[in-house]
Amino acid sequence: MRKLVGWNLMSLDGYFEGETPWDLAFHHVAWGDDLRRYALSLGEETDFIVFGRRTYEGMAAYWPEATEELEIKAYMNAKAKGVASRSLTDAQWNNTRVLRDAVAELAAMKTEPGKTIFIFGSAELQHALLEAGLVDELRVCVVPILLGKGTPLFKPSDHAQRLTLIEAQPVETGATILRYAVNAG
Repeated sequence: MRKLVGWNLMSLDGYFEGETPWDLAFHHVAWGDDLRRYALSLGEETDFIVFGRRTYEGMAAYWPEATEELEIKAYMNAKAKGVASRSLTDAQWNNTRVLRDAVAELAAMKTEPGKTIFIFGSAELQHALLEAGLVDELRVCVVPILLGKGTPLFKPSDHAQRLTLIEAQPVETGATILRYAVNAG
């Protein structure tokens, strides 16, 4: 059975973006050789990346023409991808398909052979998949910055979700990559 893993960077005070959509300037605080190597390892670990519609639109606008991080660009453009959307009719970015019912389609994909499925960014989608009990692991790079305002990574829920620490990996910039198993029930 394949794993479904959420991946994101988050400020110490819980935001995955600043006050405006795609305000990701704080990512530069964490970026360095260690995080770059980690990002490349994610590309080796996965054969399918899923995004919510807003994240997909930003990624699809950036990666095909990116002039930096060419190894990451190569896997981002080559890997099979899905965009969770009820409004998009087609997806123009290379190797991307539209998932109209992301919960049902990803539940089915988890039963098929393959590598880890990653949710990159996409806090709303990650929340829906957590609520549906489909997320096996959360990986969060905690960036040593307090933004004060922004969009929270984790959304309110009607219930607590217990997590088990798998690994805590500090990186040379002072950020820490946390890996948590999501416990059932």
